[in-house]
Amino acid sequence: MPTLNIVMVEPEIPQNTGNVARTCAATGARLHLIGPMGFRIDDKKLKRAGLDYWHLLDITYYDSLSDFFSQNTGDFFFFSTKATHIHSDMQYPDNCYLFFGKETAGLPEKLLFENPDRCVRIPMLDNPDARSLNLSNSVAIGVYEVLRQWGYPKLLCKGQLREYKW
Repeated sequence: MPTLNIVMVEPEIPQNTGNVARTCAATGARLHLIGPMGFRIDDKKLKRAGLDYWHLLDITYYDSLSDFFSQNTGDFFFFSTKATHIHSDMQYPDNCYLFFGKETAGLPEKLLFENPDRCVRIPMLDNPDARSLNLSNSVAIGVYEVLRQWGYPKLLCKGQLREYKW
């Protein structure tokens, strides 16, 4: 099965990280959390948002971006409202990494500037009052675009009613 990696750089809101953890658990994506974070990993809000999915996660913690890059190599894609490429125009290979920045500032601009061809944007209206999508929603959009391109490997693509048969 192909491997998808989600990288959250200095997340600040525990509920967003919990929601991302739940998305990773439901899709088989690996989660990488880079500190410093705006909460403790035992935060009740984090656990509540992730519900009972924590045991399903493949999760790794890092002290900093340099710590992450010293331990990982691969194809990196940086999601940002500042990017010029549309996320769905990219081709995502096996073992790629989708990076998402902290809620108040996004990813470091130096990182974006050094990787212009790997910076991607989820299209939105040009409205200064709507600066960005919610972080956990952005992660879900990115994850499902990659999985769509890969043909939803190992994901159940057909549901069943409880009281009726299709």
